[in-house]
Amino acid sequence: MYIELYEKRWMVLTGVALAVMFLAIVGSVFGAGIQVPGVYGQVNPARLPNTPPFDQPGVRQLGPGRYEATVIAHIWAYSPNEIRVPAGATVTFNLTSRDVIHGFRIEGTNVNTMVIPGQIARVTHTFKKPGTYLFLCHEYCGVGHQNMFGRVIVE
Repeated sequence: MYIELYEKRWMVLTGVALAVMFLAIVGSVFGAGIQVPGVYGQVNPARLPNTPPFDQPGVRQLGPGRYEATVIAHIWAYSPNEIRVPAGATVTFNLTSRDVIHGFRIEGTNVNTMVIPGQIARVTHTFKKPGTYLFLCHEYCGVGHQNMFGRVIVE
C-alpha cells in the first residue's frame, strides 16, 4: 500500500513536470517569438553559382519594411559579410553552405541556426533598433573559424 502511494506521487509529479515544460515551450513560441529553424529546401552545393537565389547573394527589398538576405557560408567567410537595412525592417535570411557545416548566430537577437551543405535554412527577424549586429559562425569549421563573422547594420 505504501509503495502504491509512493508510485502515484511520482507519476503525478512527472505529469506536472511534463505539463510545465509543455507550457514553457508554447509560451516561448508565442510569447517570445522563438522559432525552430528547419530545412526550407534542398540545393546542390556544387551548383550554387547557377542556382537562384544563391547565384546573387545579398539583400533585396521585397516590399515596404520587408527584406530578404541570401547568405552563403563557406570556409571561412560569409557572402555577403555585411548587410544593411533600415530600422524596423523584417529580414528573412536564406542560408546554405558551400562546403562544411557552419553556424549562423546574430548577437542580440534570437537568430541562431545551423548552415548545412545541401540544405537551405530560413530564419526571420525584425530589427527594431538601429545599430550594428555581429553575426558569426558558432560551429567549428576549421583553422580559420575564428575569422568567420559579418555584420548587419541597421540604419
